[in-house]
Amino acid sequence: MRTTSEIDERLIGEVMGLTGEKSKGKAVSKALEEYVRRRKIEELRSMLGKIDLVDNWRELEELEIEEMRGDK
Repeated sequence: MRTTSEIDERLIGEVMGLTGEKSKGKAVSKALEEYVRRRKIEELRSMLGKIDLVDNWRELEELEIEEMRGDK
């Protein structure tokens, strides 16, 4: 998607240097991807200790094997 935007030349130059990209568009895309990735990580970290997970994959796997065999 093509977009026209006013971005400080110093800032875009720094982004290009940090991302290693040669084009402004690719550098901005890479920076946006990294921003989104970091925000998602922050969201996951904020949930730390708030979600109770049950580790029962072995039990579920055994049930699935039983169903496939027709044991039930």
